[in-house]
Formats: sequence, structure tokens, C-alpha cells
Amino acid sequence: MTRFRINLLATTLLCSAVHLHADVEPIKYGNMDNWIIRDIKESRLIGGETKSIYEIGPSQHFDGAKAYTPMDGSPWATSNVYAKVMGVVKTSNAVFPEQRGNGRCARLTTILESCRVLGMFDIEVLVSGSIFLGQMMEPITNTSSPYSKMEMGVPFTRRPVALQFDYKLTDPESGMLTKATTGSKKTYPGHDSADVFIYLQRRWEDADGNIHAKRVGTGRERLRGNTPWTNAHRIPVIYGDPTQNPAYRPYMGLLNGEKAYYARNSKGKMVPVQEEGWDSADSTPTHLIVMASAGSGNAYEGQLGMELCIDNIALVY
Repeated sequence: MTRFRINLLATTLLCSAVHLHADVEPIKYGNMDNWIIRDIKESRLIGGETKSIYEIGPSQHFDGAKAYTPMDGSPWATSNVYAKVMGVVKTSNAVFPEQRGNGRCARLTTILESCRVLGMFDIEVLVSGSIFLGQMMEPITNTSSPYSKMEMGVPFTRRPVALQFDYKLTDPESGMLTKATTGSKKTYPGHDSADVFIYLQRRWEDADGNIHAKRVGTGRERLRGNTPWTNAHRIPVIYGDPTQNPAYRPYMGLLNGEKAYYARNSKGKMVPVQEEGWDSADSTPTHLIVMASAGSGNAYEGQLGMELCIDNIALVY
């Protein structure tokens, strides 16, 4: 056996051993078996029905017509919201618990939400169901600047090698995209994907309350095409500057300008977290961002009927 083949065999065995002995740590409530049901009575102007919206956390069922704060240490937020626009109470729900074997998973859908009151407003909004680590700022009062209504990320100082999860994708493969927001709706040719990512950031705040960050670790994958349940799927985390890595894609780039996510600063104000560059490969993060979505495009744009079911979200060490 040549030295090259011996080295290749040794490398293969080493990689297999690392994979077999990897430490998989579930993210709290990441098994998607426990859900909070919030019952919210919508305004009489739009029918006055009581709607249920769902959050990931300890199993409870209550009147949810108030700003929601994650319970029992649940790190998860969803795109499901309680909204109050011009005094009119409305709900939006695109993330659902769904039975999977003896447990549950999260089903993320792309849908149109409509709200019409004669003489006041006529709103139709496309929503791609999403779950993420952080908090939604309720009640939602308008459709502008959607990222400013989401506190993205949780404090975190460890260095996982991958994000692991089970998933199933239903892709209508219609070849058509819809963009719908306040007062505007159009359909045009295009394709969408489901989107799952993990980002590690090192954040700091300046004297004026602005939050800055460098990207410590990057992992992201866009999923397309009808896919049956796939278990223990992994997205590797690339540390440092990933742009020279063969796995790098343009959609993994830095989040700044209008693409920046938001967080609450020490003064309690929601501000954009501007990523200013790639951190060194051995840096220690301060925050973890994990998100899964039934769409990967701009806000209020997507492919109707796209469904991503996701389960057993964990970090690999």
C-alpha cells in the first residue's frame, strides 16, 4: 500500500471517529414537542374571531392578547405575531406544531395574510414562517422595517462545529414568486428556497449605544426540491473568514446596512447589529444566531405553498 493510500485511509478513519464521537447537545425546546397556544380575539371590525397562534416553549394554553415574552428559558421566537394596527387587533400564524411519530415537529409555511376594513385599510402580506433564537417585539403595529421588530440572537460563548436537525421539505416548484406588502401585490417568475443558518458573532457596544459585531462562525444552507424526512442533517460551521472555503456561498456574507439584524442595547433600545468584518478563526463569540425559514428572499417575498418541517435542532461539538 502506498504512503498516499495509507495517509488517506488514516484521515478517513480519523474523520469517521470524530463523527462517531461528536457531542450532540439539543438546543432547549429544540425537539419541538412542547408548544404554547395563545388565543387572541381579533377586532370586531375584521370579524371578531378568536384565533390561536403558537410559540415554542412549555406546554400551556392561555389568552395571548398581550406582548409575548419567551417562557421557562425558551430561547425560541417565531414569526407568529399579535398585531395591533390603527387600533385593530389581528393575528398572523405561519408556524404550526405538527405530529411526527410519537412527538411533534415545527411546520413552517409560506402564506398570504389579509386584513381589510372598509374605509380604513386593505392589507395583504406574504409571510414565510420562521423560527429563530431571540424574541419578537409585540405588538406589531406596521409592516415597515421587519428586522427592527426581531431581536436576533442569544448570549453564547462556545464554539460548535455544526448545526444538526431533521427536516422535510415540500416545494411546490411553481417557478413563481409573490411579493405582497401593504398596498402592493405582484407575482413574477422566480424560485425560492427554504433557509437554515447558524451564525456566531462577537458583539460590542459603543458609548452612543450602537452595537457592532465581527462574524466568528458561519454556516448556512438553502434547501430546494421535495425532500422526505432527512435525519441528523448537519450544516458545518466555518470559523474566521469563510470566503476562500469551497463551501462558501454569496448568501453567507456579512450582515450590515439594510441587511443587519437587530438587538436591544444597554439602554433598552432596538438597534441594528452592524457586522464590520470576519473575526479571527480562534475568536470566542458572544452571541449565537440560529434561524430556519420557509423562504430565503426579501421580506414579504416568497413562493406560496413552500413548507419546511424541522425537528430536533441541536449543536454539535
